[in-house]
Amino acid sequence: MRIVVLVSGTGSNLQSVIDAVADGSLPNVEIAAVGADKHDTYGVERSAAAGIETFVVNFKDYAERSEWNHELTEKCLSYEPDYVVSSGFMRIVGEEFINAFDGTYINTHPALLPSFPGAHGVRDAMAYGVKVTGCTVHIADAGVDTGPILRQEAVVIEDHDTEETLHERIKLVERRLLIATLADLAAK
Repeated sequence: MRIVVLVSGTGSNLQSVIDAVADGSLPNVEIAAVGADKHDTYGVERSAAAGIETFVVNFKDYAERSEWNHELTEKCLSYEPDYVVSSGFMRIVGEEFINAFDGTYINTHPALLPSFPGAHGVRDAMAYGVKVTGCTVHIADAGVDTGPILRQEAVVIEDHDTEETLHERIKLVERRLLIATLADLAAK
């Protein structure tokens, strides 16, 4: 199973996938490429260090969002992936991208969807006062953090948690769920 992974930041989820492919935990997964929406992301550095082809479609280089979306779509399609994985990719993709990867665009989200969608799932869960949050791996569609849920796992919010400590604990679960999801999809 060929995947393209999209990142915007440090690429900690990406690193877990790189490690799982390297150690044989994901024997049927090939990371065809890693792409970013801006230059100088540590996620691209991680993939380059692992010998994985990388690309950047810098959002700021395009006058119109639709132009950026078109270039991102074309670049991802050029690798002929079975799935595209949003791994901390902090851009909302447009209709052209969603249509090109209909049913094959995987996203991770730091909340138990459909609760607390959007860019601040951890902060929003804490502000609401819930005692349990978690993470979700789902197929992304045209909505914001909508689409079929593939896996979820709860994470208890501890009394001493800050947004940062809770997010770090969620990331640990998120990495494990992403690997399990990719393993399941590759086995089909």
